[in-house]
Amino acid sequence: MAGCVSSERILLKLDEYLNKNDYVSAERHLRYWLSEASANRDLRTELLVRNELMGLLRKLSRKSEAIECAESTLALIEKEGISSQVGAATSFLNAATVYKAFGEAEKGMSLFYRAREIYERELDAHDSRLGGLYNNMALALVDLSRFDEARELYRRAIGIMMANGGQLEVAITYLNMASAAESELGLLEADETIAQLLEKARELLEGERERDGYYAFVCEKCASVFDYYGQFLYAKELQDRARRIYEGT
Repeated sequence: MAGCVSSERILLKLDEYLNKNDYVSAERHLRYWLSEASANRDLRTELLVRNELMGLLRKLSRKSEAIECAESTLALIEKEGISSQVGAATSFLNAATVYKAFGEAEKGMSLFYRAREIYERELDAHDSRLGGLYNNMALALVDLSRFDEARELYRRAIGIMMANGGQLEVAITYLNMASAAESELGLLEADETIAQLLEKARELLEGERERDGYYAFVCEKCASVFDYYGQFLYAKELQDRARRIYEGT
């Protein structure tokens, strides 16, 4: 029966598509299982798929569809009366991140706070999900020029992610902190801080780990930041590295 498919199978197939940069197949896969889960009233699977779809549409910069997915997911949570559960908190986080990505950080803040309340109440203090929440919430706070609060959340995120072996996530966070320093101080005033943060990120990207599809995704994400700050050769190396992984060469 379709409704009994395991979440693990859905995510493994999704990863297979994403590791090949095949976003068309990834979206088709998610929409198929969203339809199946909804038809079978499999709420747990439906929320899982909706969260993944939100992230994919955000990554593809499809604003109206990403926001529609976020809003329909929030409506489903309220309808089912599960807004105090950890699964709902994950949806709050993902929806807030969608709003932030499309220039509506203020609208997303209440959702970040709802997610934070549940996560901090229900999860272990070193749970990797808290690291992701703090990092994304800090990004929104920077957009709102709330720099002191953002720095504190970045600090917490780094501690949690390093404890969970998330060196790649920490590399991204260091680059986020570089952008935050520029926003707060200006490019010239923040130059030394930015250089230090970029070097820390680079060390983590060059560390020993499996160079898989996720590593390629992180390389792509980081390359644009290194390019922006004038490290053109390293940015190109990261882009080439990602391409080779996706092509299997």
